[in-house]
This record gives sequence, C-alpha cells and structure tokens, in this order.
Amino acid sequence: MKVWIYLEHGLFLEGRSFGAEGTKTGEIVFNTSMTGYQEIVTDPSYAGQFVTFTMPEIGNVGVNEEDMESQAAWAKGIIVRQYQPRYSNFRAQRSLEELLKEYGVMGICDVDTRLLTKTIRDKGACMMIASTEISDKEELRKLLESAPRIEEIDYIKEVSTKEPYKHTQATYDAKAFRYKEPLPSQGKIYVIDFGVKRNILNNLVEAGLEVEVIPHTFEAERVIEDYKAGRVDGVFLSNGPGDPLILKKVHEKIKKLIDAKIPMFGICLGHQLLSIAHGYPTFKLKFGHHGGNHPVRNEKTMRVEITAQNHNYNVPEEIEKIATVTHKNLFDGTIEGIRYKDEPIFSVQHHPEASPGPHESAYIFKEFAKLIKESRC
Repeated sequence: MKVWIYLEHGLFLEGRSFGAEGTKTGEIVFNTSMTGYQEIVTDPSYAGQFVTFTMPEIGNVGVNEEDMESQAAWAKGIIVRQYQPRYSNFRAQRSLEELLKEYGVMGICDVDTRLLTKTIRDKGACMMIASTEISDKEELRKLLESAPRIEEIDYIKEVSTKEPYKHTQATYDAKAFRYKEPLPSQGKIYVIDFGVKRNILNNLVEAGLEVEVIPHTFEAERVIEDYKAGRVDGVFLSNGPGDPLILKKVHEKIKKLIDAKIPMFGICLGHQLLSIAHGYPTFKLKFGHHGGNHPVRNEKTMRVEITAQNHNYNVPEEIEKIATVTHKNLFDGTIEGIRYKDEPIFSVQHHPEASPGPHESAYIFKEFAKLIKESRC
C-alpha cells in the first residue's frame, strides 16, 4: 500500500506502508543508532514523533517480548529506507510489522531517508503528516496546519502508569541468558513515571535500590511525608515525551520535593524538569540528539563516554549559577549532566541505561544508590 508524506517545510514524498494504516500527524526526527529499533519504537519518549532511521535496513532481527522498553509502542510512525519482513534471529518471536500494527504505529519504507535526514539537519525538526488514504499534497498541507503541534500536547498522560507498582527485575545478561542478581539493598526509591523505560528500572534495581513506580499525578506532600517517616529514601524522575515547559503542575510538585531536600536523580525529561523547577527554563535544539553514538565528556574524570541520546530540549548554560556541570556533549558543547550545589540532587540528559547501546555511563546508577545510602547515614 502506498503512503504519502508531507513535511511543514514543504517536502512531499511517496513511500510504501508496512505498519498501521490511516492518517497521522507528529514531529519528525532522525535517529542514528545502528541497532535497537524495537527499543526505540517502544520507548515512551518517542510518543508523538515519527522516527527516521539512518540505518538503511530495518526489521531483519524481528522483535521479542524481552526487548520491549514498555508495554506498548508509542511512536507515531517509523520511516526506513528498506524494511525486511523476513527476520532471522534465535530470540525473535514475531516481525516488526506485526508489532507496529498491534499498537497502531505507521511503518513507512522505500523512502529516501538520506534526503529526509539532511532536510531535518538543515531546516530543523518539524511537524509532518503521513497518510495511506490521502495523496493530495494540498489536502495534506491543510490537515497538518490545523493539527496541534507536539509542544501543545501533554503525552505524559498517555504513557505514565495509572497505578503504583513495584519493579524487582535487574538487567538481562545476554551471555548467561538470565537476569542479573541485584546488589544488596541501598534503600527504597519512588520512580515518578513520565514514560519510564523498562531498562532504567532494571538498572536501578541492579544498583541495589528497591523500586516503586508511581504515576505522574503523584502528591508531593505524600512523597515528602513518606521520606520524613523513613518509608522512602529518594526519588527518581524518569524520561518521557514532549515539551517539559507545558507540565506546569509537575514543576510545582518537583519544587516542593527540592525544598524538602529529598535526594533526587533525573534522566532526560527528569533532568529538564529539575532545571525548570529550579527556575531555569529549557530551550529547544534545532534537530535534537537521537542516537547511540554521542560522545560525552565527564568533566570530573575528563574521560569521553559514548552515550545513547533521545531529546529535543536542553537545559540552559545559566544553570551553572546553582549547579556544577558534570558532563558535556562533544558534538555541540551542550550540557549533559549537572550536580546541584548544596542539594542532594543530580541529573543527566543522556541515557546511561542504553539497551542496546553503549554502557560506559552505567556507573551513574551506582552513584545514585551511593547518594541514597549516604543521605540516611
């Protein structure tokens, strides 16, 4: 089945559909990862977005239940040069096409992804529309202009858990074909779910933390009460989709947790929300950072870590007034990690849990476990 793509920049392309049918709008970004298409599609942070893969062939290893980063696939769609329906991998349980259709995600192939990537790189991330029903460029343009933009939509409500739950599973050891044993208990934390990835939870457990995931609608007063009573030892703020500036109620709640001096750690969206709650609003990057090969320098050790990234927003340099920069992106010099002065709080923009991907930043989870343990001493 044919599918037509229109970008707000004016680019109009025709491809072939291998996923869900229909008409969808969203923001288009490109991802430079060589592997991990299933983890990307099921990462809640991609809600509301079309992901263009620079890797030319996608689908050749199928998908499986263990590599799901959440309970569903959240991207609006994926765009690939060539889709391979005939998968071959001993862990595969079904095809990528089946996964996309189950969760209503569009799959678009036979498209010049090099052209799309260059367009996004040169003109910036933008809104787009894809349709298996409408081939008229002008009609697609009008529909796109009338659709809400990604920065106007709160996708957290869709991806966050509705009820609290405990997570007890550590990371998977691919060599031993089993899940690893966690370290001895370092304390209990609440994970505030803005779209948390399963492997983040796995890494927190492996670091020795008892994990309870709570909805984004959490009551700050209840968390503070539990911390003062010793029922919880810290808070983790998860990754998630969309523009952090529109989450006004969340900003206010996090500010209360900061004032209560609760030990906290944030990744990606959580990193951005901590900055905003401290009074330093985020800004949008031209085309964002999406991939598994981004060099980040640890400013303390001066070691370069290859990291996985997925974000369109960044914290401002002015935050150095109240925080020490711990990590910097070597592609563009943007801030990748900070530790707040006189507060038991730190955060990173990149994803130290990368699965699949580089593991050079995985030590950060142990640093959080150490902070939790020391805060109670």
